[in-house]
Amino acid sequence: MLFLVLGLLLFLGTHSMRIRGDALREQLIQGVGPARFKVIYALASLLGFALLVYGFGIARDAPVVLWTPPPAMKHLAYLLTLIAMVFMAAVYVPRNAIKAKLHHPMVLSVKAWALAHLLANGTLAHAVLFGSMLMWSVLLFRASRARDKRHQVVYAPGNKGSTILTLEIGFAMWLIFVGWAHGWLIGVQVMP
Repeated sequence: MLFLVLGLLLFLGTHSMRIRGDALREQLIQGVGPARFKVIYALASLLGFALLVYGFGIARDAPVVLWTPPPAMKHLAYLLTLIAMVFMAAVYVPRNAIKAKLHHPMVLSVKAWALAHLLANGTLAHAVLFGSMLMWSVLLFRASRARDKRHQVVYAPGNKGSTILTLEIGFAMWLIFVGWAHGWLIGVQVMP
């Protein structure tokens, strides 16, 4: 559990600088320079990610069961991960109505993904990993929306074609992931 917690602290810590505002981030950039800041940020993020993956793998091998989720949670997790994949697609498809309306689909994707896994799994490792990711995404979304409001950010309006394409790509990604990639990447086949 130690590696998982250290990984989460490092990974989410680097990705949390903007939650409390941009002052710390700007100070660090000015102190070390933009290029060095990006290198340090990337290395810290990668190290944190590697530690949390390693730590989660160890914790998963010796699970501490906190609760047994009812079977309906698996179906809810399918729906939430589908929504997460649509939000993920909305990040990259230009001029879609989802991004135009919600503004930060990547953070919403993490939020839906984390909630899905939190509801469908009842071990301590899942609660620590996905509970942390869920709390982080809630705080970051709120901070990002407040920053947008403060800076009067205007997002380009979406159009029907791009929105439909976003939904199609999200659905295709979801099918690939639940049908095959989750088992291949994570070692847990979610659909029989």
